[in-house]
Amino acid sequence: MRTVFQAELQQIGEDLVEISELVRTALARASESLFEADVELAEEVISDDARIDLRQTQLDERAIDLLALQAPVASDLRRIVAALRMSASLERMGDLARHLSQTARLRYPEPVIPEPLLATFREMSELDLRIVEAVTRLLTTQDLADADAIHTAKARLNEMHASVFGSVAEGGWSPETTVDIALVSRYLERFGDHGVAVARKVAYLVTGEWDAGRDLPSAP
Repeated sequence: MRTVFQAELQQIGEDLVEISELVRTALARASESLFEADVELAEEVISDDARIDLRQTQLDERAIDLLALQAPVASDLRRIVAALRMSASLERMGDLARHLSQTARLRYPEPVIPEPLLATFREMSELDLRIVEAVTRLLTTQDLADADAIHTAKARLNEMHASVFGSVAEGGWSPETTVDIALVSRYLERFGDHGVAVARKVAYLVTGEWDAGRDLPSAP
C-alpha cells in the first residue's frame, strides 16, 4: 500500500507540472492574440482553458482520495494540501490568460493596447512568461533558485503595473482604452501573484519555513 501511495504522490507532482506547462502555452498564445489582434487564436485560448480546468479537477480528486483513503500525516499531508492549493493557483493563472484573449476578442479588429504603452505591456507579458517557466522548473526540481527568480520578476512586474496606472491617472485615453489597459495590466500583475504563491508553497515544502515577508499576493 505504501508503494501505491508514493506513486500517487508522484503522479500529483507530475500533474502539477503538466498544468503549469498548459498555463505557459495559454499565456504565450493569449499574449500573441492580444498584441496581434488575432481573434482566431483568442478563440482557441478561450476554448482550451477547459482543458486546464479539467486537469485541475482530476488532480484535486486524486489528492482528496489520498486524504480520505490513506490519512497521511506530517510531510506527506503537507505535500497533498500544498498540491491542492497550488493547483488552484495554476488554474487561476489559466483563467487570467483566458481573460487576456477575451479582451482581444472583445475589441477585434481594433488593437487593445495603444502604441505608447505597447512596449510596457510586452515586457509585462515576458515577465509573466519567465515566471510560469520558472514555476514549471521549480515544480520539477524544487531548486529554490527558481523561487528567487520568480520573486525578482514579480518585483519588476509590480513596477510596470504601477507605471500603467500612472498613465491611466494622467488621462487622455478614451473610456474604452482606459478600461482595457487597466484590466489587462491587472490580469498580468495577478498572473505573477499566483506564480509567487506557488513558489512560496514549494519553498515551504523544501525548507519547512513559511516566508510571510515576501511579495504577498493580493486578494483575488
